[in-house]
Amino acid sequence: MTGWLFVFAAGLAEVAGVIAMNAIKQRPSALAYARLIACFGVSFGLLSLGLKSGMSIAIAYAVWVGIGTVGAVVVGILRYGESARPLRLFFVALVLAAVVGLKLIG
Repeated sequence: MTGWLFVFAAGLAEVAGVIAMNAIKQRPSALAYARLIACFGVSFGLLSLGLKSGMSIAIAYAVWVGIGTVGAVVVGILRYGESARPLRLFFVALVLAAVVGLKLIG
């Protein structure tokens, strides 16, 4: 169970990294780059800890990428006013379905 918590936290850190990337796009600064490096460093570190729990790399990676992808889309919609068109949401749902499917088939 601890492995799953690490992978989930790694996915959230990945989303924070995406927010940091957007901050660099808006106003580049040394602090913004430091946040980006820190967020992605924490994300990779937590993913590594999740894998040490014995979790399958394929499942852990799929969950990590899924959280990062879906999280980035949600943050983009809610925080940056990006499109929430039904077709876009459909494809985000496909990402989630793929992650869940991979977990179910082990």
